[in-house]
Amino acid sequence: MLKKTLFPSLLFLLFFSCQKTEKAQQPVNKKAIADSAVTVFQKKLYKTQIDSVFNRYNFNGSVAVFKDTIELYRQNNGFSNFENKTEITDSTVFSIASISKQFTAVLILLQMEHGKVDLNEKASKYIKDFQKKEYENITIQQLLNHSSGLNNFGEKLMFKSGSGFNYSNDGFNALGKIVENVSGKSFDDNMLDLLKKAGMKSSSTGTAFKGENFAQTYIGNSKDQKMVENMPKRLGNKEIGIPAGGVLSTINDLQTWNNALYSGKIIKPETLKKFMAKSTERQHPVLGTMGYGLGIMMNDNKPVSFFHSGYVKGAPSLNIYYPETKTSVIILSNIADEEKGKSASFRPHLKMKEIADILENIN
Repeated sequence: MLKKTLFPSLLFLLFFSCQKTEKAQQPVNKKAIADSAVTVFQKKLYKTQIDSVFNRYNFNGSVAVFKDTIELYRQNNGFSNFENKTEITDSTVFSIASISKQFTAVLILLQMEHGKVDLNEKASKYIKDFQKKEYENITIQQLLNHSSGLNNFGEKLMFKSGSGFNYSNDGFNALGKIVENVSGKSFDDNMLDLLKKAGMKSSSTGTAFKGENFAQTYIGNSKDQKMVENMPKRLGNKEIGIPAGGVLSTINDLQTWNNALYSGKIIKPETLKKFMAKSTERQHPVLGTMGYGLGIMMNDNKPVSFFHSGYVKGAPSLNIYYPETKTSVIILSNIADEEKGKSASFRPHLKMKEIADILENIN
């Protein structure tokens, strides 16, 4: 009888002790622990540093930092509509101005993948207005990297095509016409298809936008401001143009775009390399000297980053992606004090970029 009661007890003890041993022998994931600690540290650094910029400049807008899908920092401050005192939230839709150019560039590159355009082809093959002698040798690639010599359409070229850099909205609006001609669809339809493909649920163009939560744009400051009229429809006007600066987006959607684009989910990896490759050099009036690819800017030095600024009246913006850590830094605003000059409007953006660059270099 003793044996019958003792044997099951011994089995139970043996089984229990084996379980404890197995648990004790499970390896500790030191990398996961280290990564978690680094993430916590980065969150604290970003909060301390970027909060100080918000406070110093009374920044009216949205800022977020993501490491892949992990949110390291987010702050919304001020109003999307000063008249109604509507506060900026995660859902606020901003005009992103020339950040739009990378979307237009990707539309061209998608047409290239479909065999409908060649970057070395002349734009005059697709646009009748380019068949005049002054413009007949401009290539699609030269429009993409602003080396065409074009300034405003109809004027003389600033230099021989391919021999310099001159930032041209008209050049990107010409790319929009090429997209329309080879696709057989309006530029808005092409752009909306691309935004949907990327998973950008709240984004649109200034001429197609029918949603809510749009951040009206203002000239002035938080105490004294004037609304810019006819936004966002005016982005479709000739002096701006949807392909050059007419996309509307949110913090979350731009993070989705960065992750999708740079992971090769939108264009093929070999196409992405063309997009990212430095082909010209730009002297930016605020950010300084940098390389320029196809609708995207890049740091010549460490840390490696791809970025683009944007400005239309009342809407200074900056979108940065650090490929080595898959980090996005997105800075959107809807007010600018033009009396102080464009450099003053971008000072908070520049300070935040400097912070991000420093933190990326110590990773």
